Amino acid sequence: MTANGDSARSEAATFPPVVLIGPPGAGKTTVGAALAARLGATFADTDAIVSAVAGKPVSDIFVTDGEPEFRRLERAAVAEALAAASDARVIGLGGGAVMDAETQARLAGHRVVYLETGFGELVKRVGLDRARPLLIGTSPRAQLKALLDQRLPVYDRLAWLTVNTDNRDPAEIAAEIAAVIDADAAGDGR
Repeated sequence: MTANGDSARSEAATFPPVVLIGPPGAGKTTVGAALAARLGATFADTDAIVSAVAGKPVSDIFVTDGEPEFRRLERAAVAEALAAASDARVIGLGGGAVMDAETQARLAGHRVVYLETGFGELVKRVGLDRARPLLIGTSPRAQLKALLDQRLPVYDRLAWLTVNTDNRDPAEIAAEIAAVIDADAAGDGR
């Protein structure tokens, strides 16, 4: 309860940004929006920032400009989202954003939440037939497995908190993350 009797979260103005990471299909955008609503915060999706800057969808950037250009735009989007953290307290990163060394350095000291999702669950969610730029090819399942093999150690290393998302509702996941943030904030005296 705030001083004026309002039950809105007063911490929304003071808590450090929460950054969601994980593979394609982990639910970063859906959980991020739910978490931001629960925390009384705003949500920024770095893929949406990249699309807005480029004026085209992420899949088109990969096809017309190539992955290196997408990664350059993505690195800038992460930097922008973290710098504007007063406006975007919950930030969802694209699945591969964490592979960039500059991005990894920028994430140090932030509340990075790894949305852990099993391979079978990812296959169901992604469908392997959707327009996911890095899964286009003759064997999307093998490509997803290769991506995970590269990225999982990085997700684990960067995580302040790991939350399993398999067979769970996004609102339930957001509630779990919010509870940990509240407990951490209470421990910090914030």
